[in-house]
Amino acid sequence: TMKKKTQNYYLIAVRTFLKFLAKRRITSLSADQIELAKTEPRQIDVISTEELKRLLDAPNQEKDLERKWRGKAILELLFSTGLRVSELCSLTRDIDLHRDEFSIRGKGGKVRVVFLSDEAKQTVREYLKQRKDFAESLFFKVSSEKIKTDGIGGLTRRSIERIVKRYATIAGITKKVTPHVIRHCFATDLLSNGADLRSVQALLGHSNIATTQVYTHLS
Repeated sequence: TMKKKTQNYYLIAVRTFLKFLAKRRITSLSADQIELAKTEPRQIDVISTEELKRLLDAPNQEKDLERKWRGKAILELLFSTGLRVSELCSLTRDIDLHRDEFSIRGKGGKVRVVFLSDEAKQTVREYLKQRKDFAESLFFKVSSEKIKTDGIGGLTRRSIERIVKRYATIAGITKKVTPHVIRHCFATDLLSNGADLRSVQALLGHSNIATTQVYTHLS
């Protein structure tokens, strides 16, 4: 059975087509007569503050220093900036660690500014010191790994997801943890510490503030 959310995607396409016909004065059913199915409020996956701390500490269990600092850099960057995993994958080694912010091109080609914590800057610096390759991408596979990289040489989205899942397991977290869950933690942490909704919307790169409002009941 098709989920109501999926049904709505098709209905929205039909309504758009009917509006197209109306603009060209072609007799058809009114778009207003197509009603969308009512859906359940979106559920946000989050982990507790204590679980997040354990997750951020998990890479310390690594014996390989490059792998350890790569893991810490990935997790700290995700939590510091609220980046989407695709945006994280697009980062290169020329990231300016002397500044507390940088610009990122997100969905729809929109550019926004995100901020780096001292912890994130420190872990990225330490990670780059450990790197033994000359790849341009910020995050690269360790020589002993068989994980996939993209065309430029950096870790793929799926590889980042697997790395995050690995550290969640090491941290003893039974919930499903993905890079997007860390993005949720970033948003709820800001709101619970007094950030206004518009600022969080800008930092997350949401085009519609209704998307950001989903986080308000969690904080």
